[in-house]
Amino acid sequence: MSTAVEISVNIDVPDLEAAIEFYRLALGLHLGRRLFEGSVAEMLGASSKIYLLMKPAGDSVSSVARLPRDYDRHWTPVHLDFIVDDVSAAVERAVACGAKLESNIQSFAWGRLAVLSDPLGMDSACCSSLIGDTMRSHNRSALTLKLAGQLKGSGVF
Repeated sequence: MSTAVEISVNIDVPDLEAAIEFYRLALGLHLGRRLFEGSVAEMLGASSKIYLLMKPAGDSVSSVARLPRDYDRHWTPVHLDFIVDDVSAAVERAVACGAKLESNIQSFAWGRLAVLSDPLGMDSACCSSLIGDTMRSHNRSALTLKLAGQLKGSGVF
C-alpha cells in the first residue's frame, strides 16, 4: 500500500505582510504560524499548506545558479488552482484586493475562465467554473495563480 505524497506550496514574495493580507482577503485563507524569525508565513484554509517566504528582489535564487530573484512579470509553467464556489465572486474579491482583471470571464465546454494579474508577485490568476466531475466536485471553480511577477501599487497592495 502506498501513501499519497503530501504537498506544501512555497511562494517567494517581496512583501510578506502584503502577501498575507492578499491571501487572507482575496482567498479566505488565514495565518497559521510565523516561522524562521518571522520570514515565513504559513497560510491555512486550503487543501495544502501555503508558505509565503519573504525573499527580497535581487537576492540569489540559489547558491548554485546565482540568478538574481526577479519579481518582474514573466511566464512560468507553475500555477496553483484554488477550487472556489463562485468564479464571479472570486474575481470580484481578488480585484478588490488589488488584482487586475486582464480578460473578461470566458465560458468554455469545461467551464469559465478569467485572467488576472495580482499585486503580490504572481504573473496571472485564472478563474474557471468547472462543469461536471473534472475536478473535486461539480459546478465548482478553480482560481489559478501563476507564480511570478512584481509587487505593484502603493499602500498594503
